[in-house]
Formats: sequence, structure tokens, C-alpha cells
Amino acid sequence: MSTRRLPSLSALRAFEAAARHESAKQAALELSVTPTAISHQIRGLEETLGFSLFLRKTRQLELTSQGRELQQVLETAFNSINNVVARLSAIPVRQTVTLSTTPAVAVRWLLPWCVCCGTLIPISIYAYMPLMSR
Repeated sequence: MSTRRLPSLSALRAFEAAARHESAKQAALELSVTPTAISHQIRGLEETLGFSLFLRKTRQLELTSQGRELQQVLETAFNSINNVVARLSAIPVRQTVTLSTTPAVAVRWLLPWCVCCGTLIPISIYAYMPLMSR
């Protein structure tokens, strides 16, 4: 299996936000960092990649053709990740409840209670462990 050689994820996030806003200041507000941190991340990313991503103008960033291509790919990738995470987060987690009791309590109270609660509480697995008499 080959190892992927990807740039820093935080640098890619900083670049994508700056490219979308065309501003290091707006990207910094979005990511809760300073504009200087965004600039350092972008410069480091440019050094790693070996080419410029922006044409720097006074108080504005303009994407180079390579920067625009990378921004489009990152936007698609981050949107895909966001969609999958949102979908997976919406799936309820199965929980197990383990109860220990005597057989008499289990038969007379616990099992009827589990059937009743099974329709009300999203617990899908019950594990019954009988108590051993001493």
C-alpha cells in the first residue's frame, strides 16, 4: 500500500476559506484564527506545492489558475466530507443495556418492562445476566 503525500489539512482548510472569501481576514474569522495565521498557512502550502496560489493585492487575494483548480477540488472534497459526516451523525447509535437480576424478577417484571420500553426508548439490544444464588 502506498503512502499518500498530502499537504497539511489545516493549510488546505485555510487556503480553501481564503480562496472562497478572497480575503485572509474573512477566512480568519471563519476559522477562528488570526489573518496572520491564515497567511502563514498559505505561504507554507505554496512552499510545499512549489507554486503560488494567489496574486496578492492590497487587502485582496486573487487566485492563480492553479489556485482556482485546487480551490474547486477542495470545495468539492470538503462538501462531500461534510455531507457524509452529517448523514452518519443522523444514524442512531445502537446501545446495549446489561441488567443482572434474579430469574423471578426477570420473568415477572424485567421482560415485560423491556418489551414496553423497547417501543419508547431506542435501545435495541438487551443482555440479561441471571444472578447466581450463593
